[in-house]
Amino acid sequence: MSGMYPTVGRLGHGYHPGEVDSFFALARRVYERSGEEQMTASDVRATSFDLVRSGYATHAVDSALDRLEAAFGAHERQEFIALHGSGAWMEQVAGQARTLYGRLTRPVGDRFAAPERGAAGYQSADVDALLDQLIAYFDHGAPIHSAVVRDSVFHAAKGPTAYAEGPVDAFLARAIDVLIGVE
Repeated sequence: MSGMYPTVGRLGHGYHPGEVDSFFALARRVYERSGEEQMTASDVRATSFDLVRSGYATHAVDSALDRLEAAFGAHERQEFIALHGSGAWMEQVAGQARTLYGRLTRPVGDRFAAPERGAAGYQSADVDALLDQLIAYFDHGAPIHSAVVRDSVFHAAKGPTAYAEGPVDAFLARAIDVLIGVE
């Protein structure tokens, strides 16, 4: 192992070191523009690694991914502003924010569909509490950081008190894009 991140004990499970090392090597090449590969902040957020025995500690890698996502987001913003100006950037971010608002105005408990019958989803009350923080941000300027959204954990639930995971995850990914756009 390269020792890039701390590892879990011999009996613990962590991220596959080879996958992690390869991903971060690619990210470095892209960020430093030393290759033809492309990567965005959204690509970083969507990255996942296999869990293996004695792998890298997930918390350490996840923290590095958060910092990398923010760095790519800042770089994307700088490039866009250099080409189109800061006003155009803010208009783009505002447009993304407007696409979120319709769902935020739905009644609590009805903001997303329930999971398929018998499938587990996220506890709707947990998700709604986070969405209320987003509403406070958009309506009143209450502070919220993308890390709050990214690091949110929801209890598992089934039935009418649950939201399907996929739509919630997709919505929150878009919310993170908006928040990163103004951070």
